[in-house]
Amino acid sequence: MPPDEPTRSQPTLPGVATAPPSAEGATNPALVTIDGVLERIVYKNDENDFTVTRFQIDGQAVPVPAVGVLVGILEGQPLRLRGTWQDDRRFGRQFKIDSYQTRSPETLIGIEKFLGSGVIPGIGGELARRLTAKFGIDTLKVIEETPERLTEVGGIGAGRAKKLAAAFAEQRHMQDVMVFLRGHGVSAAFAVRIVKRYGKDAIRVVKNDPYRLALEIWGVGFRTADALAEKLGVARDDPKRLAAGLAHVLETQREDGHVHVPLDALTNAATDLLGVARDRLTDPLAALEQAGLIVRESLGDRGVCISLVEMWELEKSLAAELAELSRTPARPLAIDLDAAITDFEVATTIELAPQQRKAIAAALLDKVTVITGGPGVGKTTIVRAIVHLAQLQRRRVALCAPTGRAALRLAEATGREALTIHRLLEFQPQVGAFTRNKEAPLEADVVVADEASMIDLALAAALVDALPASAQLILVGDIDQLPSVGPGAILGDVIASGAATVVRLTEVFRQAAQSRIVVNAHRINAGEQPDLEPPKPGIDSDFFFIARDEPLAARATIVELVAERIPTRFGLDAVRDIQVLAPMHRGDLGTAALNAALQERLNPPKDDAPSIPRGDRAFRIGDKVMQLKNDYDKGVFNGDLGVIAAIDPSAGRLQVSLVDGRTADYERNELDQLIHAYAVSIHKSQGSEYPAVVIPVATQHFVMLQRSLLYTAVTRGKRLVVLVGSRKAVNLAVGNATARRRWTWLAERIRAAGEA
Repeated sequence: MPPDEPTRSQPTLPGVATAPPSAEGATNPALVTIDGVLERIVYKNDENDFTVTRFQIDGQAVPVPAVGVLVGILEGQPLRLRGTWQDDRRFGRQFKIDSYQTRSPETLIGIEKFLGSGVIPGIGGELARRLTAKFGIDTLKVIEETPERLTEVGGIGAGRAKKLAAAFAEQRHMQDVMVFLRGHGVSAAFAVRIVKRYGKDAIRVVKNDPYRLALEIWGVGFRTADALAEKLGVARDDPKRLAAGLAHVLETQREDGHVHVPLDALTNAATDLLGVARDRLTDPLAALEQAGLIVRESLGDRGVCISLVEMWELEKSLAAELAELSRTPARPLAIDLDAAITDFEVATTIELAPQQRKAIAAALLDKVTVITGGPGVGKTTIVRAIVHLAQLQRRRVALCAPTGRAALRLAEATGREALTIHRLLEFQPQVGAFTRNKEAPLEADVVVADEASMIDLALAAALVDALPASAQLILVGDIDQLPSVGPGAILGDVIASGAATVVRLTEVFRQAAQSRIVVNAHRINAGEQPDLEPPKPGIDSDFFFIARDEPLAARATIVELVAERIPTRFGLDAVRDIQVLAPMHRGDLGTAALNAALQERLNPPKDDAPSIPRGDRAFRIGDKVMQLKNDYDKGVFNGDLGVIAAIDPSAGRLQVSLVDGRTADYERNELDQLIHAYAVSIHKSQGSEYPAVVIPVATQHFVMLQRSLLYTAVTRGKRLVVLVGSRKAVNLAVGNATARRRWTWLAERIRAAGEA
């Protein structure tokens, strides 16, 4: 185990004089300087670069322990360390690093070891030996100053010599950049992204406008950039800071699902964030508008509202295209529709309800149709009928859904290919755009989009933009579920606009009515308390409630359910088939604590099994994980689930086997795209179904206990739902129907476009 991480000052730039110590250090006679070579790295924390080493001091025979922050340093690197000697109770005498400088190797052996360490891409141990044999003590000078001479070594041509010299210069520069960033409090993970994004310009960009990081580097929020700006001496009332703060509030509102923000709400939030008077925000807001980053407009009784320009453009274009689509005449049917629906009933031995027949007819006759309803009302049967009857008319049907799991489920239900909307529109990650659009529309006459409540503004705009003018659009979803993770409330707004034919399915079919999952879901949605009583002896049930008022007791029960009780009784796999869905991330019953407890029980550390540490957690082979952001290069998207199939701990790489059978590889600096997923938030479960779900419901989740949240969680379970918690918390959730309203204007824009 590594020693406890000491308090330390910031590392210094390599190749320059060590910065003067702090006032405390200046008066500390124990602060000393030692020169030597980093012989071996014993331990390194990839989150903060805290490193435990064996350091060979010049002129001494035995390496000594040295601990502290070392950025981008490899074994064999000559260093000058400044720090103090300390006696640790657990690890004995060691050198605590306060700051450091890199040095050029001074001996032939040192140069060979340095070059052979992998510090320069393209130079390994064998080539390092040949280079030092040829150029001796001048090897590094030759690489840096006269790289053309490298061709004197066998196997190195002019092209390779140039690449080696460039790699050597890049390594030195990147190390400077990394130390600068880490020295100003930037985490190692963010520093890598900054270097990757800006390259040699990183220091200049950061010094000139640190707030660019919040806009351009994923994961670097305003607060991180603001802390960096403060260290760089940026004033609190600097116009760049105020503009960045306003942009941050707008971005935060977008992440919360809003398309625009009323001006008063924006300035109130920005004032709290920035700690300045409201009147100081007038000019920065005008500057953002002048730069074309925001749009200011008056929206009815909401008054003046502010939108990020991208959101404004998406909402306006979607509204115009939906209005145009809805008023374009549909192609007439050449069949007797009632007779065709009856023939479908005979062929499938399914008796359709009047509401279902109405939905099928609307989907085949009208341009834009919404089919909505809860579980057990026959939405899937309707889609099967639509596909069948459209094919009789030789109409090309495209089936799609927002997520891979939802598309897979749609394909299984219809027996036809169903794609994610991204795949249907042929997303090209290299250019960040869809191939299918208005200029190259889909080759489809009927487009069915399932789980439409999950579709956000950007995806809806892309889908509608790619529809041919003659196509029919059918949105299928449950309006009472949570809205999309991304901004917008598309399904509700389309219904409210009046532009679509809307069929609400309310009749629960006999077979579905035998399911306590379905019955209780509808009770919750109607504002009635679910039946939490245990089933009568001898009667099978798919819905259970286990009373546990204490959060820690509830967590222990959840772990026991997932690890043993459910797999034993229902024959389900603990990792593959059972999903814990929690309302929040924090707390004793939040996703973080539940994941830690479930991983410890289901996939504990093993001495002979590789793992990759990430802060207070670790990735292990067999871990269930979830993707946190869209990564178009890998073809994985926010919410995708998988299991870690392979790990290379020395390189910090791992491979994830996704639920659809594909694999995705992750480098060390990409691992923050993944989280453990034994437990996930209810929001992240949208569009997915699981054989079994376990849901903690506790009063500590009070702020998140809403009817739509509990309803969404319960409807994710296919074969089994188990609530664990308190009856009071369930009652609170069912009684709270005041889900937060999203600020959108799509319905009004559709109506206005239709009247134009």
